[in-house]
Amino acid sequence: MSDDIYIRLLGTVHAERGSRPVDLGPARQRAALAVLASAAARPVPMSRLVEGIWGDEPPRNAEQSVYTYVAGLRRAFEPDRGRRAPSRLLSGTGAGYALNVGPVQVDSLCFAERLDEARTCRREGDDRRAVQLLDEALAMWRGTALTGLTGPFAERERSRLELLRLTALEQRHESLLHLGRHHEITDDLRDLTVRHPLRERTRELLMLALYRSGRQAEALKVYEEGRVLLLEELGLTPGEGLRKCHQLVLRGEPGPWRGDGVPHQLPRHLAGFVGRSRELDELERRLAPGGGRPPTPLVIVSGPPGVGKSALAAQVAHLVQDRFPDGQLFVNCRGATPELPALTGLDVLGRFLRGLGVAADAVPADLDEAAATWRSLLHGRRVLVLLDDAADLAQIRPLLSTPFGTALLVTSRESMTWGEDSYQLELGRMSPAESAAMLAGLAGEERVRAGAGDTAELVRLCDGLPLALRIAGARLASRPDWSVATMAGRLGDERRRLHELVAGDLAVRAGLAASFTALERSPRPLDRLAARALTLLGLLHVPEITAEAAAALLDADPADADLALERLTDAHLLDRPRPGHYQLHDLVRLFAGEVRPPDAKKPVLRALAYYAASARLASQVMDPHRVQRGPVAEAVTHQVGTREEATAWLLEEEAVLLAAARQALTAADDDIAALGLALAFALHWPLQRAYRTTDLVELGLMVLRVCERLGDVEIAMHAHGELATALRMKGRRDEAVEHLRIELAIARRLGDAFSEQRALGNLANVHYHDEDFEQAIVLAEQQLAVAGLIGARVGVRYARLILGEAHHRCGRLEQAREILCLALADAEEVGDTTHQAHLRGVLGEVHLDLGMPDQALPNFLLALKLIEPAGNRVARLRCLLGLSRTYRALGELDSATGCVTAALTAAVTDRLATEWQQEARSEQEAVREARQATGARGAWG
Repeated sequence: MSDDIYIRLLGTVHAERGSRPVDLGPARQRAALAVLASAAARPVPMSRLVEGIWGDEPPRNAEQSVYTYVAGLRRAFEPDRGRRAPSRLLSGTGAGYALNVGPVQVDSLCFAERLDEARTCRREGDDRRAVQLLDEALAMWRGTALTGLTGPFAERERSRLELLRLTALEQRHESLLHLGRHHEITDDLRDLTVRHPLRERTRELLMLALYRSGRQAEALKVYEEGRVLLLEELGLTPGEGLRKCHQLVLRGEPGPWRGDGVPHQLPRHLAGFVGRSRELDELERRLAPGGGRPPTPLVIVSGPPGVGKSALAAQVAHLVQDRFPDGQLFVNCRGATPELPALTGLDVLGRFLRGLGVAADAVPADLDEAAATWRSLLHGRRVLVLLDDAADLAQIRPLLSTPFGTALLVTSRESMTWGEDSYQLELGRMSPAESAAMLAGLAGEERVRAGAGDTAELVRLCDGLPLALRIAGARLASRPDWSVATMAGRLGDERRRLHELVAGDLAVRAGLAASFTALERSPRPLDRLAARALTLLGLLHVPEITAEAAAALLDADPADADLALERLTDAHLLDRPRPGHYQLHDLVRLFAGEVRPPDAKKPVLRALAYYAASARLASQVMDPHRVQRGPVAEAVTHQVGTREEATAWLLEEEAVLLAAARQALTAADDDIAALGLALAFALHWPLQRAYRTTDLVELGLMVLRVCERLGDVEIAMHAHGELATALRMKGRRDEAVEHLRIELAIARRLGDAFSEQRALGNLANVHYHDEDFEQAIVLAEQQLAVAGLIGARVGVRYARLILGEAHHRCGRLEQAREILCLALADAEEVGDTTHQAHLRGVLGEVHLDLGMPDQALPNFLLALKLIEPAGNRVARLRCLLGLSRTYRALGELDSATGCVTAALTAAVTDRLATEWQQEARSEQEAVREARQATGARGAWG
C-alpha cells in the first residue's frame, strides 16, 4: 500500500503523490480511478468497471479500454516501476482490480468516516465534538463531486455524495441549535432552504432557528411557504416533524424541535460489524433513496439461520434512521424461537400502537380495527419499522398497507413475495475476505494474520456463516492460549463440528434445529415432507441433487419431491445454484446427518440405483454400439431420447455421479458397494470420451477392491479391462498390459469368448501405442479370429481398425487402406458412428501418406462431423491435426492455421497428454514455416 498517495473526488478528480500532482489522463481513465478509489482496497470486477464507465450499452472494446486505463493509471502512479514488475498500488486479482489505498487516502471516504463519527457523538450528546468533526468533513469539499466526469457511476456517486453533504450540513446545524448557537446559523439555513426548497428537514431547522431568535412570524412564513410548495410540487402535506414544529411555534412553547413521544426502539447495532458493504449499500438505497423520493414500503432480508440477517437489518436501520424523523419501531416476531409461539399479527400491532402513544386500554382487540388504527396513525409520518424474525408473510400481512413515507424492514428465514412496492434481499454466506475480517475483529488482527493459512481453513469450516464465525471468534477470544490452527483443528472433525460451534447461548445447531422443527411440526403435509427430505439429503454425499434423485430417496413422485425441495429452499435450508438443482451447505449437511432416520440404507439404495440405471441408459443412448459391462441396477431412470440429450445430462450430472460412485464404492455395506460397481461401469464410456483419465483410474482401482471383497471373479475380470483402458490413456502402458493379461486369463478360464477377444484387442491397442506394431498385428489377428468365430461384429471392426493402423505405421499403405475400408463398410451398415469416425480419421491419414490429400480431406471432414456430437476429445484433436496437415498439403494455409490453432487450444484446455500437446505444437511450427516460405500473412504474420 502506498501511503504517500491522496485521491480527491469531492470536486475535480485529482491525485497527489507526496506533494506532486499526478497526471490522471483522459476523462474515462479518471472515471475508472473514481470507481476504484471509492472501493478502497476492495476488488472491483471488470463488469462493474465497464457498467460504471459506459452503462448498459458499452462499446465492443470496453474491456480492452479498461485494461488501457488500468495500465495508464499504473504508469501515472508508479513511473519508476519496471515493465515486468507487479504493481503494488493497482493489483489485478481473480475478483477484479483493487486500488491498494486506505480510506484515509480518499477524501470521499474520509468525509463519510467523519460523518459517521459525528453521528455517534450526536447520539452520545457530544454536540461540540460533532460540530468539529462535521466542519472537518465539509472542509474537504472543493466544488461539485466528480466534476468533469460522466457515466453511470459518476452520476450515481455524485448524487450520493451531494446528499451526504446536505445531510452533514443539516446535522451540523442541528448540533449548533442544541448548543444554543441559533443566531449564527439562520442565514446559512435560509440559503440552504432556498437551494433545497422541498427538503423538510432543512425547513424545520430554519423554523426553529428563527423561532429561538425571537422571529416567530418569519418562522410561520417559512412553514407556509413549504406547505404550499409540497402540495404544488409533490401533492404531499408536510411530514409529522414539520407539523409539530409548526404547532410549537404557534403555541409559543419551548421544547425540542421534533416534539415529544417519538419512539426509538431499534436494537443496538453490533460494534464489530464487518463486511456486507454491497448489501448495506443496496438496502440503504431502498430505504433512503435520493431525489426526495419515498422509501420502498417493504424491504425483506431473507436467508438461512445464522447468516446475519438481524445484524444487517439493525446496521442499516441505524444508518438510515435520520430519514425517519417520526420514529423507529422494533419487534422480534419470534418466527423461529424454539419452544416459544410466534407473535400474532394482533400482538405485533398492539406493541406498535402502544409505542406510538396509544394507551394500552385503547388498543383495539379486533385485528382489522387495529390495522386501521395503525394506518391512520402513520398517515403523514415517516417511521421505520423493523420486524425481526418473521415467521412468514401471513404473520405480518396486517401491517403491510402502510402509507408512503413509512418503511417496513423485515428479516425472515422464509422467502417472501409481495407486490411491486417491495424488495427482497436474499442474504448469502460471507465472502472469505469478510469472514477473515470478522474473525480478526473478534480474536485479534495479529493473531489471525499470523496464521493466514489456518484462518482460511477456519473460514471454510465455518461455511461463511456469520453466526459460526462469531462463535469461533468468541471462543478464540476467551482462550488466548489457542491458536487459529487449534480452533480449525477442532472444527476439522465433522463428527464434532456442530458441538464445537457453541458459545454461551449461541449455537449453530440451535438455529438449524428451530427451522427444522418448525417444518417437522407444521400442520401442512408439504412442510412435513420437506422436513423428511432434509433428514434424507444428508445421506448422499453429492454436491447437488435434483427432484428425480430426491424422489428416489423419498420413494415419492418427482413432482412432490420438487415441491419439498422448493419448500426447503424457501426456508433457506437448501440453495438453488441453478435451475432444477439443489445444494446443502456444509453445516446444514452435518445437521441433516444428525437427524437421519433409523433405516437409512433403503433410501440410499434407491438413490444409488437411480444414478446407476440413469447413467447406464444415457451411456447406451449416447452410443448404442458400445458394450456396457458390469452389473445392472433396476430403477426408474432419468429419460433421455437422443444422443444430444444423453450427452448433456451426463455432462451436467458428471460431478454428482462421480461423487455418488465414490460414496458407494467406499461403503462398508456390500449392497451399497454393489450399486457402486454398477454406477462405476456405467460411467466408463462417458468418462473415456471426456478424457477423464484420473477419474477412470481412481474408480477402476476402487472397483477392483470391491470385487476382491465381494469375491466376484466375473466382475473383477471386467474391472481389470476397464482399469487397463484408463492406465493406457494415462500413459502407464506396462500396468495396462498386466491388467489385460489378467483379464484374458480369467476370460479363458471362464470360457467367456467375448471378453477374450476384447482383451486381445485392447492388448493390441496398447502395443500399437508402444509402437510395437508387429506384435499389435499378431494380437489383432487373434482378436479377429475369435470375434469372427462368435459373430461379434464390433470385435471384428475393432480388430480391423487396429490392423489398419498398425499396417499403416509399418508402411504397408495399400494393405492398411483395404482393411480399413472393410471395417468402415461394416460400421456404416450397422450405424456405428464412433467406429465410422475413427476409421474415417485413419483413412484420412493413410491417404495423406499416399500423397492423396484431395481424398484425405473428405474423410477428415466427415470424421470431425461424426466426432463433434460424441465429445471424444482425443479423436477430435487427432482429426483437427489431420485436417491441418491436409490443408497444408493442399496449400490452403489459412484453413490449416485455423485447424491447428483449434487443436492446440483443445490440447491445452482439455489437459490432454503431453505427447498430444507436443504433436500440436510441431504441426503449428510446420504451418508457420509453410506460411513463411510462401510469404503468406495471417494469424502469425
